[in-house]
Amino acid sequence: MLDIKYIRENLEAVRKNIADRNMSVDLDALITLDDQRKSSQTNLDELRSTLKSSSKSKPTPEKIAELKQLSQQIKELEEQDKKINTDFIEVLKQVPIMAHPDCPIGEEEDFNVLYKNFEPKKFDFEPKNHADLLVAHDALDFERGTKIAGHKSYFTKTKLVKLNRALIDYGISILEKNGITEIIETPDFANNDVIEFAGFNPRGEQDDIYNIGGEDMSLIGTAEITMLGYHSNEVIDLSQGPRIVAAISSCFRKEAGSYGRTSMGLYRVHQFKKLEIFAYCKPEDSEAVHQKIIDIEKQIVDGLEVPYQVIDIATADLGACAHRKYDIEAYMTMKGDDTRQGEYGEITSTSNCLDYQARRANIKFVDENGKKQFVHTLNGTAVVTSRFPITLIENHQQADGSINIPKALQIFYGSDKF
Repeated sequence: MLDIKYIRENLEAVRKNIADRNMSVDLDALITLDDQRKSSQTNLDELRSTLKSSSKSKPTPEKIAELKQLSQQIKELEEQDKKINTDFIEVLKQVPIMAHPDCPIGEEEDFNVLYKNFEPKKFDFEPKNHADLLVAHDALDFERGTKIAGHKSYFTKTKLVKLNRALIDYGISILEKNGITEIIETPDFANNDVIEFAGFNPRGEQDDIYNIGGEDMSLIGTAEITMLGYHSNEVIDLSQGPRIVAAISSCFRKEAGSYGRTSMGLYRVHQFKKLEIFAYCKPEDSEAVHQKIIDIEKQIVDGLEVPYQVIDIATADLGACAHRKYDIEAYMTMKGDDTRQGEYGEITSTSNCLDYQARRANIKFVDENGKKQFVHTLNGTAVVTSRFPITLIENHQQADGSINIPKALQIFYGSDKF
């Protein structure tokens, strides 16, 4: 969350940032609560000081009655103070991080394209979508998945199991070439406090999180959550530079309303595996780390030999904790219609969250002056086993229904054909 001091000193800029994101936060109420919070704390400090000094001498019966009354007054004020602080934090949590000044201002469709690798090829046959291809190869079973676990559930079978494993191993090999050698497999669920640290709201109206009944915890939608919680309430050593790790987890998302052609097959599903990049760094390093993550993501997708574009996400499409966010969108034939053969769909994201998450999770480092400061946190997708197979299979399909495996994956998959 943002520092209240920063909000007060930059009130109009914060208002504009909220408007640019199409969000609504009552900043006037926040400032009033902050004033009440400060006044309440001052009153309590004064009354506690009076009570402490009055207790040093032997009290008369009248004084005892007075002290009892003072103690009761303090108790009542403490309850009021607790409520004021709770209300203050709840409103403060609603204030989004400031967007990067270069972020395009606008809605989801107002992104800027920063890079394209190559144009999609024109198929000389009618291309199929990945779901039909995978079913034909007996590699995917939505019918039995739905029977067992409902809509958007599925079984992966021999070839797709093998491909997903190859994709994760391939992703790890690229990360290791870039100096990321710490690989962590995380829990698939977390305490709701930890999920809130990351900017999600498991106790509120957010309807994309699977809560665990009878427990104050939920299934995670990304290892970003667990890796943020990993160092919560800690002071970490960044004296040797940024700490960048790779994290593997299952991910669970309700994906409410994910129906229709553009969400078919594996594009929006309830469960998948993901290899995530997560970074902790000093404030002055976060833009460079963000660039490093997007460069690694590009290296990974380059090996798939599929058309893709890198986009700079517009303000209204940023999450509350994202200062800046880049997506890689890969070409998918499943997104075509009568007017076009296909279009681009998101397969990776990377966000710079500055100190927004670290303030919530209380993660600090010691700077060169010996002062404790909040770290900056960043996250990015390395490999996801839902959408990576979509673009790989659809772009490398052949007229006879076979599927070529790109060269970079062949050593991990064990063959040049799916």
